Amino acid sequence: MNKLYIGNVSEQASALDLESIFEQWKIPFSAPFLVKSGYAFVDCPDEKVAMRAIDTLSGKVELHGKVLEVEHSVPKRQRSCKLQIRNIPPHMQWEVLDGLLAQYGSVESCEQGRMCSSADCHLSSNPYIKRLVNLSPPPPVFLHSFPSSVNTDTETAVVNVRYVAKDQAREALDKLNGFLMENYALKVSYIPDETAAADAPAVGGRRGFNPRGPPRQGSPNLGARPKLQSDVPLRMLVPTQFVGAIIGKEGATIRNITKQTHSKIDIHRKENAGAAEKPITVHSTPEGCSSACRNIMEIMQKEAVDTKMCADTQTLTEEIPLKILAHNNFVGRLIGKEGRNLKKIEQDTDTKITISPLQDLTLYNPERTITVKGTLEACGKAEEEIMKKIRESYENDVAAMHLQSNLIPGLNLNALGIFPGAASGGMSPSVVSGPPAGAQAGYQSFGPQVESETVHLFIPALAVGAIIGKQGQHIKQLSRFAGASIKIAPADGIDTKQRMVIITGPPEAQFKAQGRIFGKLKEENFFGPKEEVKLEAHIKVPSFAAGRVIGKGGKTVNELQNLTSAEVVVPRDQTPDENDQVVVKITGHFYASQLAQRKIPEIISQERRQKQPKAPAPR
Repeated sequence: MNKLYIGNVSEQASALDLESIFEQWKIPFSAPFLVKSGYAFVDCPDEKVAMRAIDTLSGKVELHGKVLEVEHSVPKRQRSCKLQIRNIPPHMQWEVLDGLLAQYGSVESCEQGRMCSSADCHLSSNPYIKRLVNLSPPPPVFLHSFPSSVNTDTETAVVNVRYVAKDQAREALDKLNGFLMENYALKVSYIPDETAAADAPAVGGRRGFNPRGPPRQGSPNLGARPKLQSDVPLRMLVPTQFVGAIIGKEGATIRNITKQTHSKIDIHRKENAGAAEKPITVHSTPEGCSSACRNIMEIMQKEAVDTKMCADTQTLTEEIPLKILAHNNFVGRLIGKEGRNLKKIEQDTDTKITISPLQDLTLYNPERTITVKGTLEACGKAEEEIMKKIRESYENDVAAMHLQSNLIPGLNLNALGIFPGAASGGMSPSVVSGPPAGAQAGYQSFGPQVESETVHLFIPALAVGAIIGKQGQHIKQLSRFAGASIKIAPADGIDTKQRMVIITGPPEAQFKAQGRIFGKLKEENFFGPKEEVKLEAHIKVPSFAAGRVIGKGGKTVNELQNLTSAEVVVPRDQTPDENDQVVVKITGHFYASQLAQRKIPEIISQERRQKQPKAPAPR
């Protein structure tokens, strides 16, 4: 992305005029300007300089009475689904941006671009953020936190967005370019999509263009992927000073590990320049990942001894613990109720395990660091147990998501912002994907077939402010994002410990809205770090169907509870309301509650069909 397109160039402008502007603003260029009628092209030394030119000049500098427009030069064959959105307000909350992007289609990936200030412009990249919308309901963190001494009026955020379909990207570009947000006019342009270029056939046998084969599986810019696997890769953090030893001379050591363990190992050494630790991703079977982990730990220990980092090998593991990265969605289940799972792993493996606090999570880093201290053998055993628990959680979530997809026609799970992304969680996007690429999220195509539902979700009374947000901003954005009506019912009394959230909308809107509320409560620490978020939800069913939900001797409700892992209660001796409906109470974690909310209408539909009079047989 080093080549720039300069638009709105005056007919009187020459290459020398453009050169003088770049020199005036101290922006280097590596080739002569190519000036055409009304526009021009120029090459920059690198992407950093190109971004600085865009931020400094575009829409801000005049030449012969015309304000120049500067953006990445993107060939038509690479104008696909990938956009860059610049000039985002520096303190924009995730919900606002997320809701805005979702209006124009399903977002497949959203990468942090860079932050720009008048004092300094630099590229910013983080290996953890490749798939924002697939995170668990994201915390209301700012896109970037600025020190109080910085003038935030001169700083903006940048994101690179990829939609699942070209028409969605085109609509987003048309609608968002120039869109005002908090007095900031968004600037949107295409950025090169190499996968689109690789997919495109050679037009007319164009000379010099030879597609390099099909794109890699999954989203672009996720790094090289191995063949599709159902196993979750192992992600480790290693001290930067050991990276060279792990790679070995001319890559010999890492190749040897790869061959021995039948794995693919990615060392992200160029990311997070200057960081004390670097992430390593191991793609293999669970056994292969564990074997590679042991090899890497052995290399670090040997290197530490050789460089005399420690006085003796006895204290070595205290200096170089095993650090595993895991998506926050899985950590609660790894810890277990009251920390039981984690304590058991510690006892069984004779290790000490700590987990980084929730406060360390950001929009760009949804992973938590699991630090294991012990002997090399003990750390290896702990890794096996930890990853086994994480893989179980992942498989359960995938199963729940696919069941949701079957229960809700047209549900696009990738667009809901509920599940961790491919890069951050290490899963292949195709494993957790919803409908085929290009399928629209939402129910527009189903028309009147989709009925609106009302769910009463009970949250801690103290959490009402967090759900509403400042001046109601959060609840409004959540409502727009989900496509649901969301209201907080008045408190029953002064000492009320719970408040009722009334959510009205079709099943997919319920899934989105409730998912975000569950996530918000966790991230705002209304539930402890070792506590799973479980909420009570009330739905109404026709009184004639209440017995069907319970079943003979409670058989149906017991089966429902076993299937969904939710507690389902139909209170006895209820008086039906004016619509002849009674309440069913559902208590459980998000996926459990959602499954129960979908299965109960199925039971009722079956009951209705059985009650319908059968048509007389034709004579």
